[in-house]
Amino acid sequence: MSERTPRLEIEYCTRCRWLPRATWMAQELLTTFEAELGEVALVPGTGGVFEVRIDGETVWSRASDAAFTDAADIKRLVRDRIAPDRPLGHSERRD
Repeated sequence: MSERTPRLEIEYCTRCRWLPRATWMAQELLTTFEAELGEVALVPGTGGVFEVRIDGETVWSRASDAAFTDAADIKRLVRDRIAPDRPLGHSERRD
């Protein structure tokens, strides 16, 4: 069986107890990009890591942002890489 692409990974810190945040983000991304994503993987890590990667390339990292961002921002970053012409509806709006 061939690997489905694109492959999105969410690496999260187990010691920080970020599994619920990672599963929620996975659900948000799968719901939004169900036709565009080949798979979503949760990757346990340590050291405060929380990263979203597509095919091995970091899309968003808590290490460089120093804080968590909202789901809409991460959806836009993912969309820009896998479906740049796709509108995101209410996630696209800025107040």
